[in-house]
Amino acid sequence: MKTESVDAFQARVAKHAALADPARLRIVDLLTLGDVSPTELQAELGMPSNLLSHHLRTLEGAGLATRHRSEADRRRSYIRLAAGALEGLAPGVEHGARRVLFVCTRNSARSQLAAALWPQVSGIPSASAGTHPADSIAQGAIDVAGRHGLTIAKRSPRRLDQVAGDGDFVVTVCDNAHEELTGLGGVHWSVPDPLRLNTEEAFENAFADLSHRISDLAPRMHAA
Repeated sequence: MKTESVDAFQARVAKHAALADPARLRIVDLLTLGDVSPTELQAELGMPSNLLSHHLRTLEGAGLATRHRSEADRRRSYIRLAAGALEGLAPGVEHGARRVLFVCTRNSARSQLAAALWPQVSGIPSASAGTHPADSIAQGAIDVAGRHGLTIAKRSPRRLDQVAGDGDFVVTVCDNAHEELTGLGGVHWSVPDPLRLNTEEAFENAFADLSHRISDLAPRMHAA
């Protein structure tokens, strides 16, 4: 699994360390709204100037804030949020993949839904498979997909060894498949099986869980 560079990781560590202090986090919160002078920050936070200076130096050192002179009064300065300051807070790892392959046991619900959701947020192809495929897709999965504007009724469950290929980034979406496929690599999402309850709510919960996870993963993937 590819990891981000040491320099990028250390930069992220520095930002998180800087934001671990409540006062510095509050300063950054204020800077997301606009530029603020040290005097204004001191009044807002109610802290002595020497302590505020320490916090500002820490934020500047971590690449979170910058300062510039006022065009009106050159003795006055303003603190602003550094360009892209908050972008490095999320993990910067990028995974290269020819295709994203979602795997569950029966390939009748979770993996099918995930493969249908993926194209909404990424141009990397997606597919799904099962370790022990069912004969057909679960009606609850078809129904929840339809409620959210997706069509999976025409798809058929397929066996993993018939689908998997070189360059696939594998995402197991059920615990049984993950624990059966030891050493497969990729990532695992422990999504509860909606068929256990087989209710509309269970399928909606699984759909929402998969949707959120896919939205988080997609920005960290690139086509190989």
